[in-house]
Amino acid sequence: MGKERSVDLDTKVIEMKNIVKKFGDFVANDHINLTVHKGEIHAILGENGAGKSTLMNVLYGLYRPTSGEIYVNGKLENIDSPSKAIQCGIGMVHQHFMLVQPFTVTENIVLGMEPVKGITLDMAKARQDVVEISERYGMAVDPDARIEDISVGMQQRVEILKVLYRGAQTLILDEPTASLTPQEITELIHIMNRLTSDGKSIILITHKLKEIKAAADYCTIIRLGKYIDTVNVSDVTEQELASMMVGRNVTFTVEKEEKEPGEVVLEVKDLHGRDYRKVEILKGLSLSVRRGEILGIAGIDGNGQTELVEIITGLRKAESGSVTVNGENIFNAKPRKIFEKGVSSIPADRQKHGLVLDFTVAENMVLQNYRSPEFQHHGFLKKDAIRKYTEGAIKKYDIRPADSAERPAGTLSGGNQQKVIIAREVNNDKDLLIAVNPTRGLDVGAIEYVHRYIVEQRNKGKAVLLVSFELDEIMSLSDRIDVIYDGRIVGSMEGKEADENTLGLMMAGGTHHE
Repeated sequence: MGKERSVDLDTKVIEMKNIVKKFGDFVANDHINLTVHKGEIHAILGENGAGKSTLMNVLYGLYRPTSGEIYVNGKLENIDSPSKAIQCGIGMVHQHFMLVQPFTVTENIVLGMEPVKGITLDMAKARQDVVEISERYGMAVDPDARIEDISVGMQQRVEILKVLYRGAQTLILDEPTASLTPQEITELIHIMNRLTSDGKSIILITHKLKEIKAAADYCTIIRLGKYIDTVNVSDVTEQELASMMVGRNVTFTVEKEEKEPGEVVLEVKDLHGRDYRKVEILKGLSLSVRRGEILGIAGIDGNGQTELVEIITGLRKAESGSVTVNGENIFNAKPRKIFEKGVSSIPADRQKHGLVLDFTVAENMVLQNYRSPEFQHHGFLKKDAIRKYTEGAIKKYDIRPADSAERPAGTLSGGNQQKVIIAREVNNDKDLLIAVNPTRGLDVGAIEYVHRYIVEQRNKGKAVLLVSFELDEIMSLSDRIDVIYDGRIVGSMEGKEADENTLGLMMAGGTHHE
């Protein structure tokens, strides 16, 4: 997993000088400098809302800078669109993949740049080109497989190959490991090493300090839109990187005392359910969560986690099986009834299922509770009470900006939107908290907050069902870990006994021990 290359410090492929990007009065990038050399992996590190993605969107031509200059291979360039960025040899792999699901791997890679023979598409040549480029960079893909049938890690390879096919010399990877297994992350780092040893340069946007240490040569730190420093990664510790990023010391260990769990709160038995394509995805899944316990569900995306959570929370109907909370049947009940029976949830998609983006933060804070006497009287909302309640939550959960109660939730950064949801669901104080990827896309400072509140719920005697693609998170938070594979729980272990390799193997279907 180590670094296998030498960086050419004499050749600057990208120089961003004094980049300023304003949205109205808000300064997202405040005179930021970035230099990337040939054959280098350069990480960009910063808190949520620090301006990392904005800076990369400027480099890729999705935003025009308010002021500042961009040089590519020493030449001043006006990058006013992604097609201009591609002409300059810059490609971007977005966090959320831009692939056409029913198309094949080959069709996705050549889309928009298809080879032609006369006036017809030459798909044989396209396929040959894809095979050649994948072999050159050691990224084995099945050129004829449909995107909807391949793993997340494989889809990411397709995205990288798509960018290489367009001639990219500098690749921007935005949070590339968000949904990968440990083995896929190791493989991605090998791929990045192969690309840089071939003379490509990589800009890596990530919150994961372990990966920066494993993969990157240099790291530029941004805080609150300002340039803090560029460091040689081998000269700094993870702790030092974290402190530079958030401006204070951060603890990585989750403080969690031993606790004897109580009676069962959630019981799921022999659950069968289908996905959006009507294909059976839950194939007799059973699990239980007790009071004062965090049960972690470890698994690769697409093995039924989404459907499991949607069935428990009432967003999807199951085919058969049973779901009870505190012994009461909630199988295929409506979301309102399930909430009233004691279930709150931090959903996987904060924008789709967590918030009404056009509503204010205050309105979002009372989405489920606006009927309570605390917040309404004879059908009229008590706006002052709602605002005061929200301001308390903003302070307690460090939601930024601090005056955001009356702002639309959609104007907050992703990390702060997540904090709004967590504040609301923890304050709802239900017997069962379901947390799905609760720290996805959050920086270490925000992760520390979220973990503390999840453990606090468990310490108060609540049951917590944690579904996460972050194995470190599952291992550090969970009292017990169930592994989901192909719609079933295929193994279970105590949190304190878990190790990454065993879990990773089970997640990939390697060992089934019931």
